[in-house]
Amino acid sequence: MKKTRGYLLCALFLLCVFVLLLSCATVPVTGRMQLNLISSETILSMSYQQYDDFLKASKISTNKVETERVLRVGKNIESAVTRYLLANNMASRLRDYKWEYHLIESDEINAWCMPGGKVVIYTGLLPVTIDDTGLAVVMGHEIAHAIAQHGNERMSQQLGVQLGGMALATAVATRPALTQQLWMAAFGLGSEVGVLLPFSRLHENEADELGLIFMAMAGYDPREALHFWARMSGAKSGQAPPEWLSSHPADQTRMQRIQAMIPHAMQYYTASYNQNIVRP
Repeated sequence: MKKTRGYLLCALFLLCVFVLLLSCATVPVTGRMQLNLISSETILSMSYQQYDDFLKASKISTNKVETERVLRVGKNIESAVTRYLLANNMASRLRDYKWEYHLIESDEINAWCMPGGKVVIYTGLLPVTIDDTGLAVVMGHEIAHAIAQHGNERMSQQLGVQLGGMALATAVATRPALTQQLWMAAFGLGSEVGVLLPFSRLHENEADELGLIFMAMAGYDPREALHFWARMSGAKSGQAPPEWLSSHPADQTRMQRIQAMIPHAMQYYTASYNQNIVRP
């Protein structure tokens, strides 16, 4: 009996390891293995519904000049992302993507990108971005979160921690309010202090690195990222929380890391000269 039980436990352990290995993905550039328990079809379907709901409840900007800027820069970053993933045999990450870019009337200094290329920029961010290059820093960073599947990873973690590994479809049907809250936190639309925060800081670092490459390939000078983050630091109101309580790296820490990333990104920017796509 003891031997049989031991065999069963061993088999169960090996099965769990096998499932976890099948549920792992690789983050572009860094090569970090990440947990992803949610199918692409499920995450995209929910993303598109959440995005539509958000747009219906929000005021879309009627500023033609700034709306065109968001669309122009977004399309340039989108093209760079496509070329980067094709060159690195990761084009499947863009399967069923339906890119959209919207400028929302809000004083909030914020932007985000849901899975499937669903991008939102808030008008409150524009005085900080100033120009196309500043906006490219933001859009490259936010789109990098989606390409690196950070939201999928966090949603998988939260389903495991708070819902005992319940499938997303089941969670939506049986715990809709909690699922909505988890989605908001996982995709950058909410805030949370808890056990998952260190992963969020890791995601920010990865999005900074990948975002610099995307903007450089799109023909925007990645060195301008330092100026943008300096402006962001000055635009923040009130006392910033200690770094260990924040889901984002402290400003000085972030800029130091970006400074170290720039030489690598500049290789892509230099290559953009040869393709005649460097932006003014």
